[in-house]
Amino acid sequence: MRTGRPKAELVLTEEERETLRGYTRRPITAPAVALRARIVMACADGLDNKTAGRKLGVGDHTVGKWRRRFVKDGLSGLFDEPRPGGPRKITDAVVEEIVTATLESTPRAATHWSTRQMAKKFGLSRTTVSRIWRAFRVQPHRTETFKLSKDPLLVEKVRDIVGLYLNPPDKALVLCVDEKSQIQALDRTQPLLPMQPGQIERRTHDYVRHGTTSLFAALDVRTGKVIGETYRRHRGVEFKKFLTTIEAAVPPGLDIHIVLDNYGTHKTPAIRAWLAKRPRFHLHFTPTYGSWLNQVERWFGLLTERQIKRGAHKSVHALEQAIEDYLQANNDQPKPFVWTKTADEILASIARFAKRTLDLHRD
Repeated sequence: MRTGRPKAELVLTEEERETLRGYTRRPITAPAVALRARIVMACADGLDNKTAGRKLGVGDHTVGKWRRRFVKDGLSGLFDEPRPGGPRKITDAVVEEIVTATLESTPRAATHWSTRQMAKKFGLSRTTVSRIWRAFRVQPHRTETFKLSKDPLLVEKVRDIVGLYLNPPDKALVLCVDEKSQIQALDRTQPLLPMQPGQIERRTHDYVRHGTTSLFAALDVRTGKVIGETYRRHRGVEFKKFLTTIEAAVPPGLDIHIVLDNYGTHKTPAIRAWLAKRPRFHLHFTPTYGSWLNQVERWFGLLTERQIKRGAHKSVHALEQAIEDYLQANNDQPKPFVWTKTADEILASIARFAKRTLDLHRD
């Protein structure tokens, strides 16, 4: 009587059975692995290959395969073996040539390489060049601007301002103050076409100017609330009015530490005389070309992105109302920026950048 091929003996320990149950229950387990775990448990329960196959909806040869794999390799046998794939067609030398050419040369009649130009130069596909650039984080199409501060008091000013952020004085309010000047009230020459499913918002590329306004803002570093006022001009006269607004808004018992830049309207004789009569005001000037230290600049960026950039305003009044709405929404649910870097970390980063810049251009 023919009995068929003898079955490999399969016995599970309690620990193995519990692990297999986990494979079948966890949603993150690959479906193929979960099925293999069920096959092994069915075999361990004494079912033959055909019976286990009918129960689980697979062929008896599939049951036999995973029975043997488990007996031979245990739990690790349930996972697919790594596939070596095809051999590499691009050598390390070619990769190095592409990266070097990208960093140290430019194509004819162009300022930077494109994937199409580089692919043509080396006889490769654009996808291959793109993949190499991504691997080495090379982005020839992008550029950024920078300006190193030449302020002789750079170190002292960085330490002063960062110290206010990380360790503010007692019984005092730290405000980041600046003005966003010449905000244009722009309206499109034709009505906007609103966003629809499968279609982004569309607008004409040209616009009509209806005038400008300037926003004076003071960001409370601790709470994220903003004191703001719009003026049609941004002279020392308007800045003095705004300081008066700040004075009225801050309780008399608190000192006021103001972080601001070196703009001329902040240092006029009238402003100096006004401050001399109010000893609770303390000004902290950012270094030259160091406006990035002023947190209100980040807030201005959010205002531009969320309210001004895509807005359509038929008058300066409408623009000012939109800014007022944004101020009100911000103060209803304020969220302060979290400053994390110490002065030493910032100065060390500036030093590294300056050294790298000098090394690149040293004869």
